[in-house]
Amino acid sequence: MASIFTKIIEGQLPCHKISENSDFIAFLDINPIKLGHTLVIPKREIDYVFDLDDDEFQRIMAFAKSLALPIKKATSCERVCMIVAGYEVPHAHVHLVPTDNMMDLSFSRAQSSNDEQLGWMANKIRNQLMTG
Repeated sequence: MASIFTKIIEGQLPCHKISENSDFIAFLDINPIKLGHTLVIPKREIDYVFDLDDDEFQRIMAFAKSLALPIKKATSCERVCMIVAGYEVPHAHVHLVPTDNMMDLSFSRAQSSNDEQLGWMANKIRNQLMTG
């Protein structure tokens, strides 16, 4: 059965897309730890990030890295941190979380965001991607 992420990739479910290439897609988490919290996923459905082959693992890390500075600029955070947990959805994914301290890395802080907030933040991040 297709994961919720596969349904997003296939356009069956909406998302606030940040960036995409032929192998990966990045979009905002609808329950962000902090606004700007971005999920980076391979388009190929695979359950566990460490089951990615070495090349695909390196490429997802490079894709995630390319988003860190635009997220940092758009959110005015101190750092963008990465979490690889893998329990929430059976589809490999990386969380990029804007942070100002270690407390910002707790999933217990996640809250629902409305479509307007997410759309506004997605535009801010995409604008940073375009301006470099």
